[in-house]
Amino acid sequence: MTDILLIVFSITLFYFAIANRLMTYVGLLTMQGLLICGIAIFSLHEMNVINLGTILLETLVVKAIAMPMFIRHVIKKNKITREAEPSVPYFVSLIVTTAIVVATFLVSRMVEAVNLNKTFFVVALSTILCGLYLIATRRKVITHVICYVIVENGAFILSLAQGNEMPLMVNLGVLLDVLVSVFLLAIFINKVGDVTGDGDVSHLNQLKD
Repeated sequence: MTDILLIVFSITLFYFAIANRLMTYVGLLTMQGLLICGIAIFSLHEMNVINLGTILLETLVVKAIAMPMFIRHVIKKNKITREAEPSVPYFVSLIVTTAIVVATFLVSRMVEAVNLNKTFFVVALSTILCGLYLIATRRKVITHVICYVIVENGAFILSLAQGNEMPLMVNLGVLLDVLVSVFLLAIFINKVGDVTGDGDVSHLNQLKD
């Protein structure tokens, strides 16, 4: 069941590559949060009940509900247009995403680690690299926030690759880092929106001290 959820999670990366509307991005973030919650349930079933409950609460409430709602609120508050406006064609993004997934699969075959789950490793590394690629090719600041969350989702899955021995404090530390980053970037978007309207990164040279 875990492998099926990981495959579905990987499919969301291809949807991110070809999606045009920001609300589609937000919906995909919600879906990724739910998938991560399911992955954690099936892969960490031997973990301490309290730790497992904390992780499930984090993935379900924060990743699947709170973050998407917060980003949706920022989009509506700043009246950002619905289009993601990538700097490269969607077909190119789809090809690059496919190349990333294939490359990470080939790399995983060369990695020799007894305790490393190769499926988790491939999905996690693909998610991180795809998130970074989307950051580099999307124009709006709000999409950079969304893609940063995608990168964090990949980091979370990578931590699951070590199985039930994942340190809870490391997970909570990553979560805190993301929450602070999203909060600060949201404030930044509010300020940029006053100047650029849609928060296009190409307009950042208009900002003055």
